[in-house]
Amino acid sequence: MAFTRLSISLLLSGLILSAGMPAQAAPETVMVSEVTAMALEGKWPADWSYQGENGPAHWGELHPSYSKCARGWVQSPVDLGKATTRSRRSTVRVAFHPIRYEIFNDGRGIRAVPLETQHPIRIDRHDYTLKHIVFRAPSEHTFKGRHYPLEAQLVYEADDGALAVLATVFTPGHSNPSLAALTRQPLAEGQRRVLDKPLGTRVLLPRRLPHLRLNGSLTTPPCTEGVNWVVFTQPVQATRAQIDAMTRLIGQPNNRPVQPAHRRLMVEEMR
Repeated sequence: MAFTRLSISLLLSGLILSAGMPAQAAPETVMVSEVTAMALEGKWPADWSYQGENGPAHWGELHPSYSKCARGWVQSPVDLGKATTRSRRSTVRVAFHPIRYEIFNDGRGIRAVPLETQHPIRIDRHDYTLKHIVFRAPSEHTFKGRHYPLEAQLVYEADDGALAVLATVFTPGHSNPSLAALTRQPLAEGQRRVLDKPLGTRVLLPRRLPHLRLNGSLTTPPCTEGVNWVVFTQPVQATRAQIDAMTRLIGQPNNRPVQPAHRRLMVEEMR
């Protein structure tokens, strides 16, 4: 199996701290707690939403395990401006092959769950297994203040409990076969269906793979920190009709507002 190699810095475990802020240790590997494990499966101890009294501004008040949503220091998403450093000291390996997925509309978005084992990705000598793919409309991460119409997030977990997310944004252009397959049929809230054919998720990533790597969090409750984010800076193309179809499936804006970066270290890697 051929691998796509991305150079990733070992410096990523550090943070550049704001002047005058208390010293802070490098983020440690986050062991998946019971609540985080539930969230990865689409289950939560308290209801939350993207609007109103259960919206993002109140997540930290809804359950004790959601406290990081209000008081966390390395929360996601963030605005991705200029990288703070560049490095090629370590590698990420990414390999994909078409597998079967079940897609589910949980009322907050569309989740694609693998029904077969996907090749793991490797980040800093850790192997991560794909848990699910979620879609945000508009994008959660911004690029110098700009939202894209859609963002895909491939969520991974390592055997030791570390979490990683590969994120990519979409822009109108050529047809995207995977997005076409995901949006072919309507999916009402609470409905599930298994895709007719195996889905090739490689086309959810750009052809070229420059990216930013940073430490962050889950973008939904419990907002667990210590998540390794790899955000690709080259948008993926899909037709406007495909982007609009996914937006209709999602049904409402489901992007958490941008969080303070707190002068976070962002490492730019060019393939």
